[in-house]
Amino acid sequence: MRVSDVMTRSVTCIGPDASLQEAAAKMKSLDIGPLPVCDHDHVVGMLTDRDITVRATAEGESPTVIRVRDVMTPEVISCFEDELVGEAARLMQEKQVRRLVVVNRDRRLVGLVSLGDLAVETRDKQLAGNTLEAVSDPGRPTR
Repeated sequence: MRVSDVMTRSVTCIGPDASLQEAAAKMKSLDIGPLPVCDHDHVVGMLTDRDITVRATAEGESPTVIRVRDVMTPEVISCFEDELVGEAARLMQEKQVRRLVVVNRDRRLVGLVSLGDLAVETRDKQLAGNTLEAVSDPGRPTR
């Protein structure tokens, strides 16, 4: 089974020059925590609700002034849409992440794949269980 068979295709992005307030409002309206940061259709970072809280709000920064680029994580962990789901699971385990950005061979955003997608769509309980265990292991280094 390929990543394209299990990924979520409808992905909303935010631009790097948007305010954190705009990003938070988008997260709220979509009921999501992670938001890819895109310059056109190329992913340049990831922004999470935790990034907003820990990197900006906790420091007393104003969400109307601070830009997404100031607090986003510039390292984007991604996989290709035509890769096997086992390879995506291995990458999640190695990088200890619960979701991956999915790109095509032109490196353009085409979706997201989550640990939940692997569990539900593949129906492979062992793959999902092993991935969850590795992602959740506190003894392993995180990004």
